[in-house]
Amino acid sequence: MSCSGCAPIQPVEDQGRVRFKPTNHLLAAVIQEKGLQSELSAELAAVSYDSRDELFDLLQHVYELPQEEIARLEISITGKGRNELSSPWVSMMQMKARMMHYNVVDIIRQERFASHMQPIVDKDEQIVGFEFLLRPAPNSVEFHPYRLFEVARETGLHSFLDRAARISAIETSAALLPRGIKRFINFLPSSIYNPEYCLSHTFKAIEKFDLDPADFVFEVVETEKIEDMNHLLQIFKAYRDHGMTVALDDVGSGYSTMEVMTMLKPDFVKIDRSLIDRCDQDAAKREQILSIIERAECFGGRVLAEGIERREEFEFCRDSGIHLAQGYLFGKPADRPPQNVLWAV
Repeated sequence: MSCSGCAPIQPVEDQGRVRFKPTNHLLAAVIQEKGLQSELSAELAAVSYDSRDELFDLLQHVYELPQEEIARLEISITGKGRNELSSPWVSMMQMKARMMHYNVVDIIRQERFASHMQPIVDKDEQIVGFEFLLRPAPNSVEFHPYRLFEVARETGLHSFLDRAARISAIETSAALLPRGIKRFINFLPSSIYNPEYCLSHTFKAIEKFDLDPADFVFEVVETEKIEDMNHLLQIFKAYRDHGMTVALDDVGSGYSTMEVMTMLKPDFVKIDRSLIDRCDQDAAKREQILSIIERAECFGGRVLAEGIERREEFEFCRDSGIHLAQGYLFGKPADRPPQNVLWAV
């Protein structure tokens, strides 16, 4: 199934309202049976939910209605604090198909994923950090991480998945990494509409495991244009106010331009692998890399080269002043760090 033409739904948080139209007696019976706060009329049913499980449970019961009734329904989900007028309506059939694809709800609810880690090294090839990447849990259903996030975005569940992935990375790092090792963890800005609230679970997890906030680097990973730069700056501020640092991913590719980098002034600048690939053989790539390094130096950003697979690429980057590197040359993502890192825990 491809949903590339489907409109994404606003990110859904732990509290909000679900609206259905038109109403019918079967739908009204489901809502009343669940005992949720609701407003019912002949044209519209609005139901408030106070937890993720309440929302999923309600939707599951609605999906069990006769097929002909589901075919007539439309649904709109609005997270708490958001404007319902800007929440799109989609057909219930489309919503059901999206949510059942990759069984995204079960993957999120049952946390059928694990955090793997890829080494980040310094100019001497010593491991100084890891990037955490979402992968299927052992003996669980297979999924492609990008596609899972795409389906979650299309159904409005990307805030749940994004948060669960961050918590998983924090828990894994607490179990396997010593203090002083950087933990690079991805986040989707579109899933964080209220930084202090949406990130509170992240901050509490770091505090719960008595981890050093300075060891955490949260990096923007976004496949769509950043429409509200001020909002992203507020997210950066929330992380920094709690003692953490931030990174901009894929610089030099797509929407992560040097202009965006200059406006955001991240603590870490990660150069996209498309620029790194065979940069030692491409004068245009080398010139662009040097421009990124020069621009990052103006605001004190530390540059990291991603996707290094060849010794020659690493040597050019190192000799150009890049002191951090990541790629298959130094290690593929794995469920555990190398033994010498484990010994330090």
